[in-house]
Amino acid sequence: MTAQMIVLNGGSSSGKSGIARCLQAVLPEPWLVLGVDTLVEAMPASMRTAGAGIEFAPDGAVVVGKQFMVLQAAWIEGVVAMARAGARVIVDEVFLGGAGSQERWLRALGGVRVLWVGVRCDSAIAAGREVARGDRVTGMAVSQAEVVHLGVHYDVEVDTTHVEAMECARAIAAHVK
Repeated sequence: MTAQMIVLNGGSSSGKSGIARCLQAVLPEPWLVLGVDTLVEAMPASMRTAGAGIEFAPDGAVVVGKQFMVLQAAWIEGVVAMARAGARVIVDEVFLGGAGSQERWLRALGGVRVLWVGVRCDSAIAAGREVARGDRVTGMAVSQAEVVHLGVHYDVEVDTTHVEAMECARAIAAHVK
């Protein structure tokens, strides 16, 4: 497939960001990496509260509000516009809504060629990575490990439980022409 965009979907600490960096190293053309973390970091601190924006609950649950959804829709349109303008884009995503999240991207794509990649990782391994990272709320990895994949259709799936990011990136790159 001649992809203009690669969407990596997986739970927190599943290895998406590492794979994205490795993809940048192995793909022959330059690719930008943008992720949901980029969107969250761009939001004002006031959006990190219950009800309005995005809330990271003490148990690891992530709750999004109406304002977050509005900004996320605009962000998706912007990322797609960059791909339409000629940039190759790797999207590091967490489909909290499973198939519904993928559908939001599909509505925006309108002819942009995408390679959909599922990034899986055993929840216990992801939880260990989460603790080691120290920048995530404990419980996110376990709560997201399976729910992000519900009903989502992929072109390629990789599992980082026992496979390094570079090997996963090479497997994904084999599907990009």
